[in-house]
Amino acid sequence: QVQLVESGGGLVQAGGSLRLSCAASGRALSMYFMGWFRQAPGKEREFVAAGSWSGGTIYYADSVKGRFTYSRDNAKTTVYLQMNSLKPEDTAVYYCAAATYITRATSAYNYWGQGTQVTVSS
Repeated sequence: QVQLVESGGGLVQAGGSLRLSCAASGRALSMYFMGWFRQAPGKEREFVAAGSWSGGTIYYADSVKGRFTYSRDNAKTTVYLQMNSLKPEDTAVYYCAAATYITRATSAYNYWGQGTQVTVSS
């Protein structure tokens, strides 16, 4: 079992920044790959970024590449999503999730956090 708790969402003006955190707990965390997803009202949940606990390849959605950065702190078992140059279309509930392999596919993620709201005003 893996438990995930997101934090760091809020209201920000366009062009601003936020850093989301996802605190993970449970057994064998190093076996999992971590993903960030988002869901805007009336839309399907979509992939944002994914990476591992050990470094290596990080995947980003084209819509956030160059603006968002995935990172992790293994000692704190926390992954982060640094979001810069935010746009109104980034407004969504952001979720972190864990999967046994790195992927952009929502269906592959077994564990999900409760989500944190990000609202970007124009």
